[in-house]
Amino acid sequence: MTTLTINAKNYKINLPSDTPLLWALRDHLGLTGTKFGCGMALCGACTIHIDGEPTRACSTPISAAIGKKIVTIEELDQDPIGKKVQDAWLTLGVPQCGYCQSGQVMAATALLKQKPKPTDADIDAAMSGNLCRCGTYVRIRAAIKLAAGMNEVKA
Repeated sequence: MTTLTINAKNYKINLPSDTPLLWALRDHLGLTGTKFGCGMALCGACTIHIDGEPTRACSTPISAAIGKKIVTIEELDQDPIGKKVQDAWLTLGVPQCGYCQSGQVMAATALLKQKPKPTDADIDAAMSGNLCRCGTYVRIRAAIKLAAGMNEVKA
């Protein structure tokens, strides 16, 4: 039995230690906001935070998260920066199909925690591993800038 701290709550799970964290979150704990995209840590749909760092849940084994603080999209509105990012996403209507957006929001929140006023290059670097098949990149950049309070932008 393994205990994981997810969204400020302790959960006991009985899974092999090499099980990807994504499956523990989605299939065993019902936290389905984190999405399965590629299963190879290439698309970013499964991005969560572990100890504040954006992390791909599809390739992170449960064993790597023991004793660490895990945050998923379900809890992000409790974080002031996460809430600003989510509000900016809604204000600018960023999602199209929406499938990748939880990973995008998690990556953007991590960026703004590290760099409250990111440059375009900072945004490109932080978001480069998060793919959007609908191509909402212009709106994503605008929402990050809006959440950072950098300017009033329209996508």
